Amino acid sequence: MDLESAARDWLADGFVILPGFIPAEELGAAVSELELLFPSAEGFHDGTDPRRERFIGDEFAGIDTFPFASTEISLLAVNHRILALAQALLDDNSIHLYTAEAWAKYTGACDYDQDLHRDYLNHTLLVPSTAPGCRQLEMFVFLSDVPEELGPPHLLSRRHTADIPAVPNWFLRPGQESDWRFNDDSGSPEMYGAEVSGAGPAGTVIAFEAGTFHRGTRLTAPRGARYSMHLGFRPSSLSWGQRAGWAARGFEREWVAFVHRATPRQLQAFGFPPPGHTYWTPQTLTGMALRYPELDLTPWSTSAPALHGS
Repeated sequence: MDLESAARDWLADGFVILPGFIPAEELGAAVSELELLFPSAEGFHDGTDPRRERFIGDEFAGIDTFPFASTEISLLAVNHRILALAQALLDDNSIHLYTAEAWAKYTGACDYDQDLHRDYLNHTLLVPSTAPGCRQLEMFVFLSDVPEELGPPHLLSRRHTADIPAVPNWFLRPGQESDWRFNDDSGSPEMYGAEVSGAGPAGTVIAFEAGTFHRGTRLTAPRGARYSMHLGFRPSSLSWGQRAGWAARGFEREWVAFVHRATPRQLQAFGFPPPGHTYWTPQTLTGMALRYPELDLTPWSTSAPALHGS
């Protein structure tokens, strides 16, 4: 599917599923370093990986946050295809990555079956908007094959949810009760009956809005494991969409290793000023050379306004 068609589907349904969007040759380096973050399926199920206990009993215990122990996985979060897709769907050439997580799940570790929900409560200070320039974009990126028995996300088209108010946010599966104002415990059979599976091969990207209803599903494959990334993008001018402040980890070894290998376009997604911006002066370039000694500053230094005519 081309980016124009993907944007049409995303606008109409609130999500688009792109099977194998990242080709194997661009996925391979990241996949080869997955064990820097997580146990293999064998290591988990055979109990030979000492990290195994971390994943037991909590569906969110399998999340690592950016920057990752693998520089290749960090670079994949801002792969050129992912950035192009984000720009096309948000209809904006200036986008920021506001969250990036890698996630491992293992059959039997816990119950990954979720209720239908929207993510906006911890992705924005406000509520979702479909106004141009005000949308937020999330992506699931499959680092391994995720057939139905390995718990793909299920999503619900905006065609079924456009009139649902901002609260409640979780629509519980039948048989559950809750008096919390963010929960609807009516069972919602019509919603669960209309959900669409996001199952797909490694490299699949599922792009959806922060206001799109979706849920995780149970892993049933014997000795199963699945690996993915969860990314969030917003227009750079959209200040209320936030989840992580990158500077909080800007001194860590993994961040510096990522910066040293990233392109200007990739770094701009984290808030680096683009080449030609007034930030780039002899003073800041000297400082950046000290902070990031292996970063090639040529793209910024050759366009620094203060250097012309000096």
